[in-house]
Amino acid sequence: MSQELLAATVAAVRQAGARMMTRYSTESRQPGLPELLANLQANDAAVVDTLRTALGQARPRAGWLNDEHGSGPMAAGEWWLIDPVGGNVNAVHGMPDWNIGVSLVRDGRPVLSVLYFPVLDEMFTATEGGGAFLNGVRLRVSVKASLDAALAGTGQAQPGHHPELARRMGDTYAAMMNSALYVQVSVPVTGQLAQVAAGRMDVHWQFDQVRSHAAGVLLVQEAGGVVTDLEGKAWDLAAESYLAAAPGVHAAALEVLTA
Repeated sequence: MSQELLAATVAAVRQAGARMMTRYSTESRQPGLPELLANLQANDAAVVDTLRTALGQARPRAGWLNDEHGSGPMAAGEWWLIDPVGGNVNAVHGMPDWNIGVSLVRDGRPVLSVLYFPVLDEMFTATEGGGAFLNGVRLRVSVKASLDAALAGTGQAQPGHHPELARRMGDTYAAMMNSALYVQVSVPVTGQLAQVAAGRMDVHWQFDQVRSHAAGVLLVQEAGGVVTDLEGKAWDLAAESYLAAAPGVHAAALEVLTA
């Protein structure tokens, strides 16, 4: 993957982040669901409007998908896969934990990812075989070798969980609480994946995978982490669940989640 394409993607994402920052306020409060949904949609539209032109110029033959809740396999070829505002629900309530995520997927696997946290000005980047970086500094997953020192997490990929999925999430959360040092349930999911790549967290698992997680998965892989489905098989974009973790705790976390 060329450095020119990565630089163009970073520039586009940074521009989209600047546009979002003109919309973002720590004083933002939502009076009800209609207003909340309208603001979510307006944020997404502002980011997509900024990204679509720039990324189309950078890779004109690549397809375009900006359904952050999309799942399942993708058609062959290259696709821009966009999560306009990961953690958008945080952004519209004035909280800082949100990001803009872009990945380039080639024949079903991510080959480039850019994940930007505008409030913190943290730019995570990765290319297939080229490593993962935070603001230009190479990332490494943690060296922890025991779950009793691990920071773990999971989160909702999308609202409206089936009751059985919610029950399963609750059961594994309780099981992980009894094994790991600390466990969180939060969004954005890609934010947790970035923290695993940076070695700030050690374990992230997800039951309702969506394709937009690909940006964070590539970050973890390129930072030396292990990403599998919950049967221990290699991660695939169409998998329904996954575990991303530092190598020293992956096997133990998988055992907890599948007990």
